[in-house]
Amino acid sequence: MSIQLSRSVPPAALTLALLMLGLTAYGGGGDTPARAPAPAPANFYYQTKTPYAPQQDAATYEAPPAGYSTVYTELMARHGSRGLSSLKEDLAVYNMWLKAASEGALTDLGLKLGPDVLKLMKANFLLGYGVSGITTPGYGNETQVGIDEHTALAKRLLARNKSLFDQVVADAATSPRKIEVVTSGVDRAVDSGAFFVKSLVASQPKLNDLLVYPAAPGPYPVAAPVMQPAGTDRFLLYFHKLVAATDLVSNAADPLYQTYQDSQAFQKWLKDADLAAKQAAILADPAAKTAGRAVLERLFTKAFVDKIESGAYSFANTGTFTFTSADGKFTNTLTGDGATPITSAAEAASRIYELYVISPAMKAEAGTDFTPYMPLEHAKYFAFTQDASDFYKMGPGITEKGSVTWKMAQHLEDDFFNQVDAIAKGQLGRVAKLRFAHAEIVIPFASKLGMKNVLAQVPLASLYSYENNPWRGDYVSPMAANIQWDVVRNASGALLVKMLFNEKETDFKADCDGARYAAGSHYYDYTKLKACYGHTPAP
Repeated sequence: MSIQLSRSVPPAALTLALLMLGLTAYGGGGDTPARAPAPAPANFYYQTKTPYAPQQDAATYEAPPAGYSTVYTELMARHGSRGLSSLKEDLAVYNMWLKAASEGALTDLGLKLGPDVLKLMKANFLLGYGVSGITTPGYGNETQVGIDEHTALAKRLLARNKSLFDQVVADAATSPRKIEVVTSGVDRAVDSGAFFVKSLVASQPKLNDLLVYPAAPGPYPVAAPVMQPAGTDRFLLYFHKLVAATDLVSNAADPLYQTYQDSQAFQKWLKDADLAAKQAAILADPAAKTAGRAVLERLFTKAFVDKIESGAYSFANTGTFTFTSADGKFTNTLTGDGATPITSAAEAASRIYELYVISPAMKAEAGTDFTPYMPLEHAKYFAFTQDASDFYKMGPGITEKGSVTWKMAQHLEDDFFNQVDAIAKGQLGRVAKLRFAHAEIVIPFASKLGMKNVLAQVPLASLYSYENNPWRGDYVSPMAANIQWDVVRNASGALLVKMLFNEKETDFKADCDGARYAAGSHYYDYTKLKACYGHTPAP
């Protein structure tokens, strides 16, 4: 491993970090074995970075009513557990630590922080190197935890629908039914889909011949088309970031025109003054300052923390680092963009919290344990600040802003219904549709579906809190979060639909209770369900 910085670094501080990492000299040496993370507490407060676990024992699932059998299944899943998305919080925290180290302003616990951050950085720089199925090593990739999540998710989907897929395999030679696979086109979603499919085929090898990757929509823009790989659908699974260069839909008669417009409205919302005010209010709360100082003063001297709080010191993710794999065959050099600041104790602690929540996903790659730096009582507070931020940014948000944060999910909702429409018409060419995306897709989609404890807006005059709102990131979108619909049919062709949210039987919106097959059932009459949602079948 080599490390290079584009600016001056106090030699004593860097030497200390390298020695504690087990490196013999600046720019070389061998790594010490990663220590195992401490056992996690029952509630980690990892929120949207929570590693995935199914939320219900499959043995307790409601069986289809008498006379009904499964005929179709569909899924939309977030990518699996990943590393840090880019060189941001880790570098900002490391720069803060270097300054404290140069001034002798570290506590005994604080001495350990820098080397752990450096380990985490190295793991992210090299993340995915040597792992079959990872497209491009580096930040943002799935970790082994994430790979395992999608591998297991696929096995459970097959097990839940065993009779369906057994029949599909038996009929493959004469009446093949295809499995459609689509992704956002972003590496970690593409890779998640590949690991999921690999697991399917490992369990049922004959399914390999039934996989299809449909052509991407478009191409768009019409005037200067940009081709997307087969199996990519940005309008369906990356609708929060549609851009003119690749996605412009200028014809109002185009079915995707409204999705593009809704994406632009959402992106405009991200720059809205009311959103900025809410985001600022979260860390401006006196409780944030108190929690921030409590975290920092365990790591740094009070005088050093005072300098951060007074504005005398500020830090950001600046500097250039290079890490090389143990075999010397892969090197990654990255430069921080300076856009992740630390200007207060609350901001500093929130950056450390981001490292705390990502470390469980990277236990195989980094082996770091950030729990000593973020005691549970403070993890809970910064979990709240993260939830509040996500709630406003892409969750239900502000009542007066209407559906700006989830209207763009209409196309995805329609796609779920359109697949079932085809089954209702007797078009059985598909047995499943598998979609792989991101938290920014799962969260608006859950709001659009009107799920309980999800679509709960807050008036502009109020501020989201745990006391006044049930929305939680670890419930709505943990890593590998997923929404699945199982479709069953009887001999007369009547269809029922059951929804699983993170593999727990979950009700559709309360307005649709009249569509239930029976009181208390999780199966819904499809005709009544689509009428409740106002779905109009595609021509």
